[in-house]
Amino acid sequence: SCITKRIWHPALLLLCTSGDISQKTTWHRISVFRPGLRDVTYQYVRKGCRIFVEGKIDYGEYTDKNNVRRQATTIIAGKEKS
Repeated sequence: SCITKRIWHPALLLLCTSGDISQKTTWHRISVFRPGLRDVTYQYVRKGCRIFVEGKIDYGEYTDKNNVRRQATTIIAGKEKS
C-alpha cells in the first residue's frame, strides 16, 4: 500500500486568518507483476520510504465486512510495453 497526502491552508483559499491546516490522505494498493521489478521492490522498498510509481491506475469498488461500499485505487506498477 501507498499513501498520497494533500495539505493546504484554508486561509489561502478563503482569505481568512485562521491557522488551521487541512489535509486529505488517500490510500492506494500497488500491484507489481513483472518478476524483475517485483524482486527489486521486495528488496529495497520499506515502510516510510518515499517512492515513485509509474504504471496503470485502476479504480474499483468493493463491500467491506460491515456491508459498507468502499472505493479502491490500485496502481499496477511497471511501464506498458509499446
